[in-house]
Amino acid sequence: MRRVVVRGFWGPREESVEELAVRWTRALDQVTRLLPPEGGGAWEFRRVGASGPAAVVTPDEASLTAALRATQAADGWSSQSGTDLRLVAKDAAGRQIEIGGRAGAAAEFVLMAMLLTVKTPDGEQAPETELLAALAEAWDPDFGGVCDDDVLDTLEDDGDFAPSDPAVGWAGYLSPRRAALIPADFPAGRKDLPGGGALLDVASPDDTGAVLRANLLLRDAGALQPLPRPMDRPRL
Repeated sequence: MRRVVVRGFWGPREESVEELAVRWTRALDQVTRLLPPEGGGAWEFRRVGASGPAAVVTPDEASLTAALRATQAADGWSSQSGTDLRLVAKDAAGRQIEIGGRAGAAAEFVLMAMLLTVKTPDGEQAPETELLAALAEAWDPDFGGVCDDDVLDTLEDDGDFAPSDPAVGWAGYLSPRRAALIPADFPAGRKDLPGGGALLDVASPDDTGAVLRANLLLRDAGALQPLPRPMDRPRL
């Protein structure tokens, strides 16, 4: 199976359960539209995690609100910790979607994050750039990208990127102030999104060298500078 991760990160943004449910609904609407299950029908999502039993969650605000409240109750929620909801679904062909992360907190030192992990049969490629755009539209992150373990290892080993450092993958997203710092001669396709920020077509998925070079160029230009610590805003 081929495994890729679509990621988005941002700083402190305290949000209510109802606000988070709207974002979750928007994200799942787009993800399920872009990734219809084999054989038709609908994905069946289950809430999973260390706290509480697995439970079926439908992609609507009422069900997601209930799931978020159950997660908060099981995890001992506070405004500093946020809400860590994770959902997983499989189809008849073995494809798997796992989407989850921590959101809604005012934490000054820990990034909020949303990760969509997609597993597909070898040789089948998901619409990864479109999924990244959907995640960006729903969660309004500071930066994000599409990657796999090889890309992450290359960035860490050869580029000295720490796991929490801003970075992009073979596709990337940068919030408006970061996008304004992209060099004019940056060797990648760029699409400005209606909600702000830019979507980058950096390289082919197997070209880790090109992904590394793009990240180094963006870092040198200031587009990948970390948020100041303690963090006082969700985006640069």
